[in-house]
Amino acid sequence: MSYKGIYKPSNPKKYIGNPNMIVYRSLWERKFCRYCDTKEHVKRWASEEIAIPYYNPVKRRGAKYYPDFYIEIETKDKPLDKILIEVKPLKETMPPKYKRRTKNVLIAEAMYSQNTAKWRAAEEFCLDQGWTFKIMTEKELGV
Repeated sequence: MSYKGIYKPSNPKKYIGNPNMIVYRSLWERKFCRYCDTKEHVKRWASEEIAIPYYNPVKRRGAKYYPDFYIEIETKDKPLDKILIEVKPLKETMPPKYKRRTKNVLIAEAMYSQNTAKWRAAEEFCLDQGWTFKIMTEKELGV
């Protein structure tokens, strides 16, 4: 089983965009694709179809962020809840801890800084749209 690939949906009509080009970049993303594709309460979904402009503090310039997923779900509280979702390992959602500032620590700090800038932009974007932004880790995915 590959960690990256093209997901083939069993319900292509639920997918927003080209259902032949659904890319997953981890087994966790593949698991979430299957969830979106097969769960009845997920009415529509997309993978990396929405671009959000943000300022990248590492590259010191504007960039675009493509959250992993967009889903529209029916819940008891809302007839249609719209959610942007980023799938990340839990350790990448927290500032890196270190004893010494090694090269790997500096890389992790830069990645965390870039991710938090993306997530702030996504939260603002969702607030403007009336949507929700969620970061899902192995805990929420049950991995």
